[in-house]
Amino acid sequence: MNYPTPHIKAKPEDFGQTVLMPGDPLRSKYIADHFLENPVLVNNVRGVQGYTGTYKGVKVSVMASGMGMPSIGIYSHELYNAYGVQNIMRIGSAGAIQPDINLKDIVMAMGACMDSNWDAQFHLLGKFSPICSFDMLRAAVESAEELGAPYHVGNILSSDYFYGDDDGVPEALSPKKVWQKMGIMAIEMESAALYLNAARYKKNALCICTVSDQLVRNEFLSADERQTGFEQMMKVALETAVKLEK
Repeated sequence: MNYPTPHIKAKPEDFGQTVLMPGDPLRSKYIADHFLENPVLVNNVRGVQGYTGTYKGVKVSVMASGMGMPSIGIYSHELYNAYGVQNIMRIGSAGAIQPDINLKDIVMAMGACMDSNWDAQFHLLGKFSPICSFDMLRAAVESAEELGAPYHVGNILSSDYFYGDDDGVPEALSPKKVWQKMGIMAIEMESAALYLNAARYKKNALCICTVSDQLVRNEFLSADERQTGFEQMMKVALETAVKLEK
């Protein structure tokens, strides 16, 4: 795949081997401004800000993914295939559907179920189980424990929709209840597509999310809390990127 791509105007050497991907371009800028040394803006096509700098001497990039599987599917495809990126770590928000997971806890997606048909493009003769890179997961767990960050490891749901039409659906058949009984920790909108791309192109991927919504107890972070409450997750991700270089 040639560069620049339709969505990333950069050269392969502009990116580190590990790219952190928040959904929000402004969160990408926040990470660059607050954590990276000598950050450089390497992409701003469509306002999807991508920066590269160093963290503890390691070259690290951070670029927004946008919202939803099609969006992260595009950016991860191009980063993996045109820019030689080896590791992509989604860092975002999720809604917890298990009662023992609290606001601001970190969930690490060992696997990513989905209610999407996004995997149909791969012409699989059955159902594929999108899973993360074990090496990335192990490094993230170690980083969380070193930082004292509360975390949970398990299965999540990548959903195609944020606002669902559940009118007339019995509570027992609501998406929250159906996935909750199968042990799904939380719901978000991107990871399954990222994991599928990583599998297809023999790369590495991991999703770690901060719980912004506790959907069982109807607890929610405010907009301001979302802006400032994700720093622990950011530190876990950056420490993980350093470990991946060793």
